[in-house]
Amino acid sequence: MKIICIGRNYIEHAKELKNKIPEEPLFFLKPETAIQPKGHPFFIPDFSQMIHYEVELVIKIDRIGKHIQEQFAHKYYSKIGLGIDFTARDIQEECKKKGLPWEKAKGFDGSAQISRNFINKEDLDIHNIYFSLNHNGNEVQKGNSKDMIFSFDKIISYVSQFYTLKIGDLIYTGTPSGVGQVKIGDKLNGFINNKEVLKVLVK
Repeated sequence: MKIICIGRNYIEHAKELKNKIPEEPLFFLKPETAIQPKGHPFFIPDFSQMIHYEVELVIKIDRIGKHIQEQFAHKYYSKIGLGIDFTARDIQEECKKKGLPWEKAKGFDGSAQISRNFINKEDLDIHNIYFSLNHNGNEVQKGNSKDMIFSFDKIISYVSQFYTLKIGDLIYTGTPSGVGQVKIGDKLNGFINNKEVLKVLVK
């Protein structure tokens, strides 16, 4: 099972981190160990002093595919969930300055939190999915699939040119603006169309 993450897929988020707007999907991988058993808290790793939350819509692949044409990409997933891409921002910035890969800032254990339930796409308007994240009861991020630079189908088609997509693969589709730091004792609650689907306790 692969965890594929799309970066800079919302213009305002790219701007808040002072990144260029991509002309094609930017993606990286997380290992399977980035996902913890459901219900487990997220433990802040001791190697970072700045862990940021990034809430994202997540596609679950349910069909094997390679070199998928964009017009057929919708056939390769049937459910959408919510996830948090935890990022060691201080480690990431250090790696960027040195021109080094920054997987260790993105792929550490527990860095890919995932919703308890996925929603059938037939029950959603794929082009108008509202999602949000509350941090200790305060809304800090909100986004909508209509604001993505690259659509679900474009992402699937693009990524499949490089990697064979397999059943169970997860694609984190990018985060909107409003990312921020977590501390021990924080509570994160994620919503799709105002329905809570994700809850994370930080320890």
